[in-house]
Amino acid sequence: MGDRKEFECVAYKSREDHRKELELEEARKVGLIPAEVDEDGKEINPHIPKYMSCAPWYIGSNKPSLKHQRKRNSDMNYTTSWYNRGEKGFQAEKYRKGSCANCGAITHDVKSCIDRPRKVGAKWTGKHIAPDEIIEEFEIDYDGKRDRWNGFDPASYAYVVHRYEAKEEARNKYLKEHKLKKFEDEASDDDDDDEVEDGLKVDEAKVDESKQMDFAKVEKRVRTTGGGSTGTVRNLRIREDTAKYLLNLDVDSAYYDPKTRSMREDPMPDADPNDKFYAGDNQNRISGQAMEFKQINLHTFEAYDKGQDMHLQAAPSQAELLYKNFKVNKDKLKSQVKDTIMEKYGNAAAEEEIPRELLFGQSEKQVEYDRAGRVIKVQETVLPKSKYEDVLLLYANNHTSVWGSWWSDFQWGYICCKQTIRNSYCTGAAGIQAAEASGDLMKTNIARKQNPARTEEKKLATWGAEVPEDLVLDEKKLAEAFNKENSRKKEDKDDRKRKYNVSYDDNVTQEEMEAYRMKRVHHDDPIKDFL
Repeated sequence: MGDRKEFECVAYKSREDHRKELELEEARKVGLIPAEVDEDGKEINPHIPKYMSCAPWYIGSNKPSLKHQRKRNSDMNYTTSWYNRGEKGFQAEKYRKGSCANCGAITHDVKSCIDRPRKVGAKWTGKHIAPDEIIEEFEIDYDGKRDRWNGFDPASYAYVVHRYEAKEEARNKYLKEHKLKKFEDEASDDDDDDEVEDGLKVDEAKVDESKQMDFAKVEKRVRTTGGGSTGTVRNLRIREDTAKYLLNLDVDSAYYDPKTRSMREDPMPDADPNDKFYAGDNQNRISGQAMEFKQINLHTFEAYDKGQDMHLQAAPSQAELLYKNFKVNKDKLKSQVKDTIMEKYGNAAAEEEIPRELLFGQSEKQVEYDRAGRVIKVQETVLPKSKYEDVLLLYANNHTSVWGSWWSDFQWGYICCKQTIRNSYCTGAAGIQAAEASGDLMKTNIARKQNPARTEEKKLATWGAEVPEDLVLDEKKLAEAFNKENSRKKEDKDDRKRKYNVSYDDNVTQEEMEAYRMKRVHHDDPIKDFL
């Protein structure tokens, strides 16, 4: 708003300055004072109204001038020249550095190439180099950018006229042949007259049907009145349009206001959105440029409350321009704050390069390791199935097979890792081994449950299925460890004896560990008999 104060026509004036300005204008109109002179040395007529002599604020003219009222000279002609359609440029005989690796043209790269992807590109074969495209640039003015017929060749319409004339000629020829055939049949045999007439009626009915199907054509009907005057009536109504109040005849549906012809709510809320062409007037208020207009209006109100002389109805161009500048300055301020924080604290995300596997979320490369962590087998790098990097692969979550490729125990799964959980991450050969081991263990436990045999009682069963051979425990120390574990649990139950600080003892004996494991067994565990 600071620039606006510099203009004479819109700047703030006191009462005394306004009175002096009026006296100066009256003196110029009478002829006592010479008229104002513009930048070209021409006098400005003092009788010109103020709204015509004052330049708008967005032109930025701080001198008296009528240049904004004159027509701008434009040397750009956008109707005589246009792009050469189908014309090719230079034809190279060998591949050039920086050209397209697929076709060999230097005017685009591989991703922008619209030719068929070759098995071996022109970069490696050096044959069948495609010609370069002709790149033309036109400086089109305001009217040229908005001309829907810009670049249209009127000579191309002759083909349309020729096609319709040929169709009409073929139709007339067909009817003429049928009429001749009718006359010949009448002269030769009177019994065949009915069949010829029926065929001719069918043909005429087809012609009439084609006329009726052309509903978009605007027909003219001549109307003759009693006084002899004639008039033309255009049939402009499209019969396919349905009124709003006829979309849903339910009384409790959306309300239709007949005075304003508006229906704010959706008359068919349960219908498919892809099949609906009308979703209520409120849908138009929250879509398109309506939301942008609301944002501009809100920004104008807030700016006016903060002291800026703005009004959306009085100067809409000014309000829209200031709103655009406000958004640009807001984005710059956000970027400056972000840069300041990153400069002060650093950016941990930019220090290390993100791996390609994490960047794209998945990888088809499979590596096998042994128990020591050494690489046994590395799968060869698979070439991408598309020249675009953002195309999603067929298999998700690192799987090498699709869901449903494996069947076991009335469940579908992945054959690559034998998992029955869909959208799970592939575990590969390790997952297969774990699944087989889990199945074997389950079968063993079921067999042990069904056939309980008298086995040799083993000590320290809490270690698992078997006791380590090199484990030797002292019975006295084990009994002491049991007593110590019992006393510790009693202290934990009594809040008065509970210690505030937790102390960890690194010198834990095997007997103490065994006592801890045996005491922590849950007796209500349903699978405690299998341990």
